Amino acid sequence: MSLYAARVVWLRQPQEAFTDNAYSRLHQWQFDEGVSVPASSSVHSVPLPHSVSAAVDPEEALVAAVSSCHMLWFLGICAKKDIVVESYDDQAEGIMAKNAANRDAITQIFLRPDIVFGGAQQPDAVTVTKIHALAHHSCYIANSILATVTVEAPLR
Repeated sequence: MSLYAARVVWLRQPQEAFTDNAYSRLHQWQFDEGVSVPASSSVHSVPLPHSVSAAVDPEEALVAAVSSCHMLWFLGICAKKDIVVESYDDQAEGIMAKNAANRDAITQIFLRPDIVFGGAQQPDAVTVTKIHALAHHSCYIANSILATVTVEAPLR
């Protein structure tokens, strides 16, 4: 078993009444080693100016977590197979829709990695597809959510 922690800190600004629901949703996500990330509700959930569009929202963070986990597994598998990856650029997207219980949820996540391989051993499309499947199967985050995760990687 492993434990993962994050601290989420929000403070009401003195000029905000709070009970009028017109308070800022800006807050901080704090992680080990002092990393702090500005976070806010999505502007799709809480309109401006009460949300902060320049901050990370939970929905974006979920999509990024799935993408990051998949990428890290993909890179690790490639390294073990002596396949050199020069770059990995994923334009991931999540879809908010009603789930089976008729509640708003991230129901689908699309991973669209653009991967450049280097070195002498260039993997074929079948090998890349198998590595994506193994990475998806191994990803802790994908294994933890109900959303369908689809990898739409172009095969070079």
